Amino acid sequence: MKTRKLAPGESQRVTIHFTMFDFASYDDLGKVQASAWVLEAGEYRFLIGENVREAQELPLVWTLEKDKVLFQLTPKCVPSQLGNRMKADGSLEPLPKHPVPTRYPQDDAVLPVNGKNPSEKSFAQPFTRWGDKSIPQLIDVHQGKISLDNFVDLLTAEQMVYLLGGQPNRGVADTFGLGNMMKYGIPNVMTADGPAGLRIQPDCSVNTTAFPCASLLCCTWDTGLLYEVGKAGAKEVKENGIGVWLTPAINIHRSPLCGRNFEYYSEDPLLTGQMATAMIRGVQSEGIACSLKHFTCNNKEINRRNSDSHVSEHALHELYLKGFEICVKHAQPWTIMSSCNLINGVRASENHDLLTGILRDEWGFDGLVTTDWYTYGDQYREIAAGNDIKMGCGMPEHTL
Repeated sequence: MKTRKLAPGESQRVTIHFTMFDFASYDDLGKVQASAWVLEAGEYRFLIGENVREAQELPLVWTLEKDKVLFQLTPKCVPSQLGNRMKADGSLEPLPKHPVPTRYPQDDAVLPVNGKNPSEKSFAQPFTRWGDKSIPQLIDVHQGKISLDNFVDLLTAEQMVYLLGGQPNRGVADTFGLGNMMKYGIPNVMTADGPAGLRIQPDCSVNTTAFPCASLLCCTWDTGLLYEVGKAGAKEVKENGIGVWLTPAINIHRSPLCGRNFEYYSEDPLLTGQMATAMIRGVQSEGIACSLKHFTCNNKEINRRNSDSHVSEHALHELYLKGFEICVKHAQPWTIMSSCNLINGVRASENHDLLTGILRDEWGFDGLVTTDWYTYGDQYREIAAGNDIKMGCGMPEHTL
């Protein structure tokens, strides 16, 4: 919450609103109610100040007489190799041992090497003029002339698999595209990296604005500023013929040693979510898609494609997922990028609990999910989990 710009001696009264959910905690062990967001009975106190160390307690106390269950969920992304966790007093609390998750579907007959099948190749698309008017076009779906289901029924299995992989660069893009089936009027929508402004390679001789990095923007606590930065950046993205901006990146600052901390917002999930929500709204107000990333627990750079984040459901929901949840519920980014790493033994891009159970079923996400670039996951398992497109290219033969 920020005041307007105040003159010397001027004051302004501000009102801060909270929902009950803002005070909730996630109970993964059933101390109140298993797999649920709960409010524990007791006194809830409030502190306010310029910073945490100087905050002072207010006379306001909210008392809850009985435990309250706000949202009942089901176990998802449960840890299989996390024996205990640290409590607030420094002691360790044992966690139940869950079985190591199995890979889905159960088929290990042909496994890719380092994310690439030895016989991998793209299905070549024969040259056709843009938009064959003798057959339905994608624009016809938008105009209500044909349903999306009927449009997709026109495509062969090979064509559908082709659409589920990244497409060649065009123009000034260097992070590949989506779509690219001219016969049916499906454009090749280019992506571009960020997040501190639109990134275009120097040899293209295109200058773009270098905005402050995400950590510095987040230090402003100014959602209005983040909205304007997003809006300004999106105009440059659009000007350069690009449709998807690979930003914002909002993983938690878990360690100061993470090589991507400059891309990320904060060590606080609430602040992260609120600031990134404003950025997404600004970008998408210009008709440019955001790609919220890296979903989730991408908190280290070394061995990022094979590292396994062992995390309790409690920490996962309250810390590592919370910023993403806020963005999805309040801004609905048009795309989300799953991360390279594993979470409790399952690759994020192959994780049905994460991409379908939590993201779509619990949060109501209705957009597109892509992998991070060149993950080591199997594309057919990624599709089964709810990951729509493999970037920067697909594995069509293996997937078929």
